[in-house]
Amino acid sequence: MKKIIGYRKLLGVSDKADLQELKTIYRNMMKAWHPDKFQESDEQKAEAEQKSKRIIEAYHFLVSIAPETLAEYHAEYTITSTTVGIEDFEYKGETLQVKFFDGSSYEYFGVPKATYVKLVNAPAQARFARRHIFCAFPYRSVNKVEAV
Repeated sequence: MKKIIGYRKLLGVSDKADLQELKTIYRNMMKAWHPDKFQESDEQKAEAEQKSKRIIEAYHFLVSIAPETLAEYHAEYTITSTTVGIEDFEYKGETLQVKFFDGSSYEYFGVPKATYVKLVNAPAQARFARRHIFCAFPYRSVNKVEAV
């Protein structure tokens, strides 16, 4: 969740922002921070490059978790999360990445450590995840992100 909040703060958008608003803000910020605008000094240009990279990263991340994006792939996600088994999972700082046997991967944000521990110790991990993780936490498709 820290990642989501940080990116929203960077772009100055609320959690209610739709794709069109994200796109408009992104374009305006990129116009202001494009490295080509800072030709006077190498220091300013380097700062603008770093800032523009963060803006691009934040924009792509927020687009990947936007309700419109999730709605577009909801049917595919539902089939994967309800019928395909879990191949592997990894937990890092409240982010749980789940890899399924069909080759798809999803990241779930804001997953408490206690929930992860329960998942690890569950006799039926897929069933536990379906009941307590897949429907309860913000997520995004990692495959889509890697393809970009």
